[in-house]
Amino acid sequence: MKAITIEGQLRTDSGKKAARQLRSQQSVPGVIYGGSKEINFHAPAAAFRDIVYTPEFILAEVKVDGNTYRCILKDLQFHKVTDELLHVDFLELVDDKKVIATLPIKFVGTPAGVKAGGKLVTKMKTLKVKTLPKYLRESIEVNIDKLELNNNIRVEDVVAENMEILNSPRIPVASVTMTRQLKQEEAAGGAKTETPAAAAAAPAEKK
Repeated sequence: MKAITIEGQLRTDSGKKAARQLRSQQSVPGVIYGGSKEINFHAPAAAFRDIVYTPEFILAEVKVDGNTYRCILKDLQFHKVTDELLHVDFLELVDDKKVIATLPIKFVGTPAGVKAGGKLVTKMKTLKVKTLPKYLRESIEVNIDKLELNNNIRVEDVVAENMEILNSPRIPVASVTMTRQLKQEEAAGGAKTETPAAAAAAPAEKK
């Protein structure tokens, strides 16, 4: 699994004034919680770029005051106007303590419905799971080979070993819908098959 290293420093001052001072120096305050103690730190804004601005699930090894904390990203705060990163929350991974994480979905295969002329529509990009840190992975694979035209794969159909999926089980993850061309072809085919019957059933035209 991908991981990045963030070199941080302990925060000696707290409060809004101290936080503003850090941001004026292109540094972002953050917190690490979930372990034996809470760690308040700050690091250069650029150090967070690879974990904040990506759809991938990435671990962070945050080094503060001679210690390394293995973490996952939990929360972000941005300025409402400028989109500047204001604060970062990390959850420390503890081997025997389950964590809740949001993992990307990786679709595998080609749906049978697409081979029949349909269109794949992905309705979810991530799943929220609860698991031990050792079972965390970059993504959850969802095989869509057997997905037929006008059918769905739902959360309850996803297999994720050693993980509890927390999303509602009936929510669709992906579906195959009929394309406009396929609808037109079916409509045209239906019209052709119905024409003789319709003609036979129609009353004779008066002369």
